[in-house]
Amino acid sequence: MPFFYGWVILAIASVAGFMSGPGQTYGVSVFVNHIIDDLGWSRTMVSGMYTAGSLTAATTMVLLGRLLDKFGARVLMALVAVLFGLAAMWMSNIQSVLHLYLGFAALRTLGQGSLSLIPTTLISIWFVRHRGKVTSVYSLAMAASQASFPPLIYLLVTNLGWRNAWVILGILIWSILVIPSLVLIRRSPESVGLLPDGDLSKDRNNEDGIVTTEIYEEINFSLREAISTRSFWLLMMAGASQSLISTALVFHHVSVMSSRGLESGIAASILSVIAPLAILGAFVAGFLADRLPNRHILVVGQLLFLVAMLWTLNISQPWHGFVYGGLLGITNGLLMTTTTVIWPNYYGRAHIGSIRGVVTTWMVACAGLGPLPFGLLFDLTGSYTTAILTFIALPLTCAISAFFAYPPTKVAQLEK
Repeated sequence: MPFFYGWVILAIASVAGFMSGPGQTYGVSVFVNHIIDDLGWSRTMVSGMYTAGSLTAATTMVLLGRLLDKFGARVLMALVAVLFGLAAMWMSNIQSVLHLYLGFAALRTLGQGSLSLIPTTLISIWFVRHRGKVTSVYSLAMAASQASFPPLIYLLVTNLGWRNAWVILGILIWSILVIPSLVLIRRSPESVGLLPDGDLSKDRNNEDGIVTTEIYEEINFSLREAISTRSFWLLMMAGASQSLISTALVFHHVSVMSSRGLESGIAASILSVIAPLAILGAFVAGFLADRLPNRHILVVGQLLFLVAMLWTLNISQPWHGFVYGGLLGITNGLLMTTTTVIWPNYYGRAHIGSIRGVVTTWMVACAGLGPLPFGLLFDLTGSYTTAILTFIALPLTCAISAFFAYPPTKVAQLEK
């Protein structure tokens, strides 16, 4: 099978996405109340440490992107997996605010930062024509993490305590990521004599009777060229709301549902309902991303996210919570797949690690900034209504930014 490596890459990337995806954020939200109750810290303080840890993690993503372009994913993925497991072990022993900050910084750097950037970059390198559909398969693993992590962690915390639950998670990370990464990952299809999507080079005669070789003709931007385009900054803005607000809502999920009168067990179940709808959103986005302008899909996703935010103000019954979970799931699926696909579609594969390193820095920073104001406003007002209304304009702003993010050209660079 000539494209065996491509499917191996997709499988490992999906496993990494499962371990580092939204399920991890949702899982952390299950820990938050236990950490607050056990150690006697305020929600504002815990949210602040999450923000500080995330901002620290964001500073490392540019360097990681450059290392990814230079050395490839094989060693980086294995190294990050080892350190990620150690970070989970660290969280099992936190006793002070400093310990909590360092733990959150490590989790954000190695999990939602590195283990999101590395596998999605690999998929972008190995697939071009079918990038949207393949990314939707990767998003399936992300959605599976949404479905399985919250109830798994809830079960572990309930039966073994929150500290022992972190230890088990660390062992799980090591057992399924380290060795497969070292043994099976390959840098690119070209490194093993293949082309993206499993295509093989074919000789053919052109109209002049000259034998030519059919190859991929991509327009590749360097990082410097990419950041000089308007679309780069518009796309950065377009991804802000999901990173900032969705992370805040998930981080405080149990508390948000409790403030609307729903108990913690129902709150955990609502997180699991998000996954099937995220799968649907991911596959719809994957199908459409190979056929329609990616920026239009981003617009639709942001508008749906706006509806999900407004719906939180209506929650008073369990079924309201499940509708909210469904809306959030569809939104996450649409935006996760499309934001992964659009960057290599716009800027090519050659420097995609460095480009997405900068993008990931922004996304991790936005994700880190969300929980703090939500936690602070809750401590001040006793509800999340003020926080929701304060950030209600952000998804609309992101939708407008996405609409005007036209595919870039290299005309300006060629004229130099």
